[in-house]
Amino acid sequence: MTLNRKVSVMDVSKKYGMEYRLLHAITKGSSWYGNWGYEFGFGSYGLTVDAYKRAEHALSSMPLSPLLYQGRKPQTRLQKIITFYQTLSGSELLTLKDLFSFLLRLIHESHKKLITKTSKKSNPSPSNVLCAWTRNDVERVQQAMIKVLMAADQSSWVTRRTLKGVMCKTASLELLDYCLKHLGGKLAANGMVVEAQCNPTSSDFEFRLQPLNFTSCQSSLHCNFPSEEHLKGDLKYLFDVLLNPKSMMDYRPQATRDCVIDSATKLLDCKHFVKDYKPHADDTSTIYLWCHLELADQSKDDPILPPELIVLPLNATVAATVADLKNEATKAFEEVYAMFKRLQVEDLLGYGPIEDNITLKLLVGTSGLVKVRGRCAGKYGLNRFRRERGTENWTVDCTCGTKDDDGERMLACDDCSVWQHTRCAGIDNSDAIPAKFICKKCSNSFNS
Repeated sequence: MTLNRKVSVMDVSKKYGMEYRLLHAITKGSSWYGNWGYEFGFGSYGLTVDAYKRAEHALSSMPLSPLLYQGRKPQTRLQKIITFYQTLSGSELLTLKDLFSFLLRLIHESHKKLITKTSKKSNPSPSNVLCAWTRNDVERVQQAMIKVLMAADQSSWVTRRTLKGVMCKTASLELLDYCLKHLGGKLAANGMVVEAQCNPTSSDFEFRLQPLNFTSCQSSLHCNFPSEEHLKGDLKYLFDVLLNPKSMMDYRPQATRDCVIDSATKLLDCKHFVKDYKPHADDTSTIYLWCHLELADQSKDDPILPPELIVLPLNATVAATVADLKNEATKAFEEVYAMFKRLQVEDLLGYGPIEDNITLKLLVGTSGLVKVRGRCAGKYGLNRFRRERGTENWTVDCTCGTKDDDGERMLACDDCSVWQHTRCAGIDNSDAIPAKFICKKCSNSFNS
């Protein structure tokens, strides 16, 4: 019996119109497939696992405070949105990870139509904040806010910022934020109810009084949080401005912008993730062996094949033998490689001359690494199936360090025939490949 040693996936998933492998890496530290045990397999453009981890850490820990500094200039849309969600969240949002994680959580809660209920359960801040004030404090401030709304025109919306400015001398900013967060649906003494809405243009809440009825009350309660559509719109905007290398804002200083673009590009360049199905250490009824294959006529230039996992039964009635190992190893390599369709494993190496009926456990135990030698009749006719690319002998030597095909678009130099990435050659992936291309190395040699 054989088992998969590793399973690989290509993550090109999108969510809400965004590259999800980038968004998930920022908020969770891994690909979405990491939820099921898939880890970094290999990256395009010479990306290593260490570079991937550094890029993930650099982006997720990027502070928000430099983005909010404005001096005397009016707030930008980006600053308004960040400030809005910092106020909406009871806990501090200090980094890109905090901001995007909070937005994704709000979208998830909004999708379940349990915003008010679940936010109180999952967000520990309201109870922590309330302990600083009494219910009377909250009620006093909210009633004062309602009086401001009563003084305003009933058809006019009063922004959260205006209410906060009017009330700034009557209570602390923290208490005002809490009262405004829970003002929607509050009953006034004249029988009116506070209606709240999130203005998508200003990225701020607005309030007004309207006659009390069941529909308006329910609507006002839910409008204490932005709608799912509004949340997704803000998430897409923040992703494009803060994370997407193609539409990213001008971070300052330039070194910060370069770091953010480089980190985001590296996370996008990693699409291949692998799950390693390792044998169960507590399984005492099975022999697990990693089996290397050596061909009797193998050339030194032939690449070494990775081992295959061979699984054999271990019980009192049927003891696996050397012959069983040879048969299972033959089947395993025949099933994986088309060039081994007529393979026959002949010898178990490293143990000298041994009979096929020898009990395998006595030689190798219940787990480990073994090497077998075999022959493949007609191997040369099937040699073109050794690699996916067939028998073509081409060379990859890109400036990013890639030495083999990684699935990204490449082109060959018309002089030396060496392949490299179009992106690394300065050709955008959306541009057509030129009819004639000379690499820098050949171009420099011509000029010299």
